[in-house]
Amino acid sequence: MDALQVINDAVKVLREGGVILYPTDTVWGIGCDATDEKAVARVFEIKKRPEAKSLVLLASDLDMVARYVKAVPSIAVDLVEVNDAPMTIIYPEAQYIAPNAVAADGSVGIRIPCVPEEDEEENGRRKAPQTDFTAGSFCRELVRRLRKPLVSTSANISGEPAPGGFDDIAEEIRSAVDFVVPRRFGQGACGRASQIIKVGLGGEVEIIRA
Repeated sequence: MDALQVINDAVKVLREGGVILYPTDTVWGIGCDATDEKAVARVFEIKKRPEAKSLVLLASDLDMVARYVKAVPSIAVDLVEVNDAPMTIIYPEAQYIAPNAVAADGSVGIRIPCVPEEDEEENGRRKAPQTDFTAGSFCRELVRRLRKPLVSTSANISGEPAPGGFDDIAEEIRSAVDFVVPRRFGQGACGRASQIIKVGLGGEVEIIRA
């Protein structure tokens, strides 16, 4: 099964309110449509994680980010444009996101998956995903086709170590989700969490995790 077929199958599950196990540019994650409150609740249930904790979301690009936050500070645009490593930005005010996917203060952490230069657009045209695409390219295309932000939380029970690779994912997690992306699409994930930067509407920047 090629990458496009896998992505289309995963998107179908997500649109039906399902939860998937999939590779990101950092680690293997559990995800769902971030606008679906019931699906988000299932993610917390699978991870055995308190709903009081907010979740990181993935967006395909800044245009998608702008649709789901009330304002994108200019400093965030600058950070995205110069970034070459996985980076999650915490935006002040989320909108149209499931309430249980955002922080108590209304802020939301969103990351645009890191994609190698060779997988970026060529001559203004996006390259179609291939079976050897990196994990970052795979998950960005997944989010693009979903057309909504995707929940991205590490594929582990809360309090346990995040999986370094597919083989480290507990069977309890694999059996609890509705769709599992084949392990071969996880090539190129860095195996560690992203940096986290909080931005303010006035240009304030706070490094939460370097």
